Amino acid sequence: MAESNALAQSLPSGAETRRIPDPCAIVIFGASGDLAERKLIPALYYLWRANLLPEAFCVVGCGKTHFTNEAFREKMKNGVKKYLSVQPEDYDSLDAFLRKLHYLSGDYATEGAYTDLKSLLEQLDREGGAGGNRLFYLATPPSFFPVAVQHLGNSGLAEQPEEGTRYSRIVIEKPFGRDLTSARELNQIVTRVFKEEQVFRIDHYLGKETVQNLLVFRFGNGIFEPFWNRRYIDHVQIAVAEELGMEGRGGYYEEAGLVRDMIQNHVLSLLSLIAMEAPAIFEATAVRDEKAKVMRAIRPIPLERLSEFAVRGQYVDGWENNERLPAYRAEPKVSPSSTTETFAALKVFVDNWRWADVPFYLRSGKRLPKRISEITIHFRRAPHLLFKGTGTTSIEPNRLSIHIQPNEGMSLVFNAKIPGSTMQIRPVTMNFRYEESFGQSPPSTAYETLLLDSMVGDSMLFTRADFVDLAWELLTPVLNRWREDGRKGLSFYEPGTWGPSESDAFIERDGRQWQEL
Repeated sequence: MAESNALAQSLPSGAETRRIPDPCAIVIFGASGDLAERKLIPALYYLWRANLLPEAFCVVGCGKTHFTNEAFREKMKNGVKKYLSVQPEDYDSLDAFLRKLHYLSGDYATEGAYTDLKSLLEQLDREGGAGGNRLFYLATPPSFFPVAVQHLGNSGLAEQPEEGTRYSRIVIEKPFGRDLTSARELNQIVTRVFKEEQVFRIDHYLGKETVQNLLVFRFGNGIFEPFWNRRYIDHVQIAVAEELGMEGRGGYYEEAGLVRDMIQNHVLSLLSLIAMEAPAIFEATAVRDEKAKVMRAIRPIPLERLSEFAVRGQYVDGWENNERLPAYRAEPKVSPSSTTETFAALKVFVDNWRWADVPFYLRSGKRLPKRISEITIHFRRAPHLLFKGTGTTSIEPNRLSIHIQPNEGMSLVFNAKIPGSTMQIRPVTMNFRYEESFGQSPPSTAYETLLLDSMVGDSMLFTRADFVDLAWELLTPVLNRWREDGRKGLSFYEPGTWGPSESDAFIERDGRQWQEL
């Protein structure tokens, strides 16, 4: 499988210069679930195999499901083999890694489970020398976040000495709240126990190689930044498309919806990286300061003209690849009269000197034709059609596309003359692909990068509290209006299409079209 092969590649050249984390224990709440087996444990083994983890390192899986250490290791071994290509020459290192895994079953909504956890961690410190460093990972439903945080505080496991001799950190999966009020309440609970520098709100999109490369592309080259502004850019499109439907997540989606699931975190994070100013230094606080400035500059979406700035849709039943696919309302744990959006398109403006009047079109949906995430910068047309005397009636504007998944890279579309005796012009594409340029593909899950960063304490690729707050401040009024409107304004689309027809009309009213993905 493509994902397994990408994960199996060795780290890029220069990765060996990264600092090896100090000895630590990683505690995964919800370790019997899908995320640990598919992403977290394979990513940790990836780092172990690349010699990027300390020898004094261990993982403690926590959950209600009863496992012995041996049973948990066997389950994780199967996960590593399924989601990460493991060759016979890797078997010894895999066995050594699996011996670092432990499991503690219990009811983690109760205080006693944390007493047992503390005792086990102290025992593992004595046996393996993890130095008292703790990284707690909440791979659980969001409803459990406040419970875990409060018990970690009450048990003393969250304590971090002022002198910095050891650390205690917490990694929190999205969604961080479901609206502005709940996000602020959750943040108050978290910051009563952990300091902001101890909190790592993870968005795996930010760990993808091409997303990180945005900073290098913009600020490590002299030719792009001068025209990265309203004078040269007509508009920006950001698309995150998924082929799959609910895949058993209907209950979660009924509570979340597309905007909460994708746009509030992934898409707005990408927007902030495209629109941010250059930080003074390449350091976490400076970079996150500039991202937050973008969020503060986004113009509130006018609810009295909401249809001009937002479209929502929901997939119906239909056929794709000779397979009958159910409507969203027919998915398990979904209401037959649900008005939850599975597609959304938004238009936002960043009101500052660089981006005044440049629209950012954001689009995401389920049951679309392909799984693809892409940012496209649409430049303004050439101001004068020099070649109209040759029969050329129009010239396409230049486009820069940043491919985030599945084939990470970038492509630039520009115009060139077709060889021959006549002046005929055609767009051509110049491509950059990681595999072609560096001889290897980057890891496709991004959890490898983010887990390593959380262990070394680098928060640059993690979401800060003020960013979360500002994102909900922008989107909560829209979500509230949609909830009030119910069925009114909800459009429908068939599987395998690019969303409802209202989405096309939405952008075409501005004289533009959606980028073909």
